[in-house]
Amino acid sequence: MPRVRIPAILDIEASGFGRGSYPIEIGVACETGETYSWLVKPEPDWTHWQEEAAALHKISREELFEKGLSCKQIADELNEKFEGQILYSDGWGFDSGWLALLFYTAGCSMFFKLETLPRILTQFQLENWDHTKAQLREKYGWNHHRAEIDAHLLQLTFQRTAIEEQLS
Repeated sequence: MPRVRIPAILDIEASGFGRGSYPIEIGVACETGETYSWLVKPEPDWTHWQEEAAALHKISREELFEKGLSCKQIADELNEKFEGQILYSDGWGFDSGWLALLFYTAGCSMFFKLETLPRILTQFQLENWDHTKAQLREKYGWNHHRAEIDAHLLQLTFQRTAIEEQLS
């Protein structure tokens, strides 16, 4: 059985959805299996906050101000770790905008590319994705959304569905 190449996955938790929302946590699961997470310190004009989103990720604004890093620091670290690579997102429509806002606020260019995860999924993977992801979430007890855990979960789902396809 051929070895499955595991993609690097990026996930973002945000202050909410829609106009005025901003990234509050960036998580990446690398091709090597290593995972990273950064809490984002809100900018002074980033005031949008939806309690519905907070109920999912369980991150408070106070925690972001206490433990968050500046957009510049996070952008520099992302560029340093992932320069020239492609990272994939299952929520590209939202994540690409939030990532662009982070880099715009940091005043620097992004040295890696963010692509939509479905671009590299086979039909078999697409058909089995939601069920497999739910099984893994239950297996590991990951019941709330955090960027690093979600990126890792997406990576495990990719791997499991790719292996299942090879075995079918």
